[in-house]
Amino acid sequence: MSPLDAKPMKLNPERLRTARERRGYSMIELAQRIGVTPRQMSNYERGTSQPSAGTLALILKELRFPEAFFFGDRLVPITAENATFRSLRRTTATQRNQVLAAGVIAMELNRAIENRFNLPAVDLPDLGDVGSPGAAAASLRAMWGLGEAPIANTIALLEVHGVRVFSLVEELREVNAFSIWVEARPFVFLNTMKSAEASRFDAMHELGHLVLHRQNGDPRGMEAEANQFAAAVLIPSADLLAVAPPMITLRALLKLKKRWGVSVSALAHRCHEVGMIGPWPYRSLCIQLNELGYRANEPEPMDRETSRVLAKVFALLRKEGVSLTDLAAEIAVPRDELERIVFGLAMVGLAARP
Repeated sequence: MSPLDAKPMKLNPERLRTARERRGYSMIELAQRIGVTPRQMSNYERGTSQPSAGTLALILKELRFPEAFFFGDRLVPITAENATFRSLRRTTATQRNQVLAAGVIAMELNRAIENRFNLPAVDLPDLGDVGSPGAAAASLRAMWGLGEAPIANTIALLEVHGVRVFSLVEELREVNAFSIWVEARPFVFLNTMKSAEASRFDAMHELGHLVLHRQNGDPRGMEAEANQFAAAVLIPSADLLAVAPPMITLRALLKLKKRWGVSVSALAHRCHEVGMIGPWPYRSLCIQLNELGYRANEPEPMDRETSRVLAKVFALLRKEGVSLTDLAAEIAVPRDELERIVFGLAMVGLAARP
């Protein structure tokens, strides 16, 4: 029986709101599109009234989600208050809600994956009281047995310690990344449209939030601390001091950045941070980088990192004969939503069945 005909079933208001926000509509805009008043729309999303069958049909057509999605169980909530964003300076509230709604869908995908497979256990310490971000980075490296060696794959590092990594929807390039704890599981969402070097820094920046900021504080201070943590994790000062030449030039930076898989701008800043470059030489380097366009277009870019966990999951699903269409139907979302969630992280390769 279709949900449109199942009279005893009630539309789940939080699922209606999630679908609306994922499509980028305000409550007033959706009300106008389906021919109801804003107050009626508000009542639907509060659960104080139910749309008629005809109105529901219009909602389904406008939001382009399967019928079953609106009648499912409770969703895992994600709000701007409990998510830590890498950058929101160029985003609107509508864009932020779109990203958060995509995150809610990712939680449903993760739940479906965890119902089938045993993913790595969560192994993230709480380092909020360790001291400086640099000290926290050193502590984490010691706990995880990383020593002073460069990190080969930041996504793999996150995943092996239980962090679930997904992609931000590609049409929202203004959002750099965000992280969140949900039901004792850490999640990181990366903008896979950025350079590989920038994504690596974002991944470690979000790791910094996860281990340093389980209790929310001043957002500006948190961002600065996460940046310092990311730089210290990716480029340990001992390793930098051991291999860098006495004279830090742009040519030296271009060569050294490959060792740690960071942008030339991030490496220049780290050299300045540890005292290897004075204020004026650093300023001169920054001017050079701007003039050459190296801040916007990374020179000699590295290959993009991918998810090992998702690659294994989709490979096993293929063996079981499970298509991406099947997986989308299981959690009642459009197939293209799942494609966006893993975009740039894994080759899905789960074709629809004929």
